[in-house]
Amino acid sequence: MKVVPIVALGLVLSGYITTAVAGNSEHERGWSKGRDNKTTALFRVMGKNTIWTPVQSVTMNFQTFHTQGLVKIGDTFFVSAVEVIESTVRNGAATDSLYDFTIDRSTGAGRGWLFKFDAQGQLLGKVELTDGSKYHPGGIDFDGKSLWVPVAEYRPNSSSNVYRVDPKTLRAELVFTEDDHIGGIVHNVHDNTLRGVSWGSRRLYTWELSRRGRESKVRSSDWVPNPQFYIDYQDCHYQGVEYMLCGGVASYSSPRGNVAFGGLDLVDLRRNRLEHQVPVNLFIDEGGGATGTLSLTHNAFWLEPSKDGSMRGYFMAEGDNQAELLIYDATPWINRD
Repeated sequence: MKVVPIVALGLVLSGYITTAVAGNSEHERGWSKGRDNKTTALFRVMGKNTIWTPVQSVTMNFQTFHTQGLVKIGDTFFVSAVEVIESTVRNGAATDSLYDFTIDRSTGAGRGWLFKFDAQGQLLGKVELTDGSKYHPGGIDFDGKSLWVPVAEYRPNSSSNVYRVDPKTLRAELVFTEDDHIGGIVHNVHDNTLRGVSWGSRRLYTWELSRRGRESKVRSSDWVPNPQFYIDYQDCHYQGVEYMLCGGVASYSSPRGNVAFGGLDLVDLRRNRLEHQVPVNLFIDEGGGATGTLSLTHNAFWLEPSKDGSMRGYFMAEGDNQAELLIYDATPWINRD
């Protein structure tokens, strides 16, 4: 796969992030420092001119199908994916998708997978999470003990199962179901809630969990409209104290055809509001013209601090059922004059 930069991002400022995070009081003012971890602190100094430097492309030794969510635990990776056996067909019926009207579709048919692999792309294990018409896994997350995986029907305003998965054994436990398409989920370990996004991330969900031992029964659920809609969240991860870092993409019509736009958002879960956003102007060229070009944040992603003080990003966007693990270092460009 060929990665195509859309804009020239300039010179790499090696070591800048460490200096900015550690000692620049101007940048620190307005930060909720007590709530930030290293990932959110680094993310806050990223912007539209962040320099994305390719580090490595890792080929998988298994068919990945249509990747959805990515988690990295140590040197081990987990990716959720949907294997489409029968494509959905739009039926012409309008279904209210909150801010717009999305055309409903048939359920189609497929299989939902969670794959476990190493840094060399070798498959270490897999578990199928298919339940009839619920075969579309979404964005996934790790709370320090368990992986959380939503598996929905492949259409809006439908239904979903939410699973808790042991990362060592891949044993999956069905925790609850929801009468909506849940496209991503995180565990807010600080208030013992699950937070999720619907189809297109138009709804931001909260599920209150019971506090009895290891039980994860849902006591109540609620949702609010997502005030941000320039991208649709595809994969989200819990960060800091009550933040959610999400990646996604949206397509816009123009006189020259559809334009895909990708980005990353930091969401404040206490207010259900956008805290910081970073557009990502990099695309994956899968071949086949415009339909074969995908935003780098089209599907699964993972961000973490690297040893040199920059941000290390992992991405698995694909258009041919065979994704590669694309690794980047992200360094902000800051005008210090």
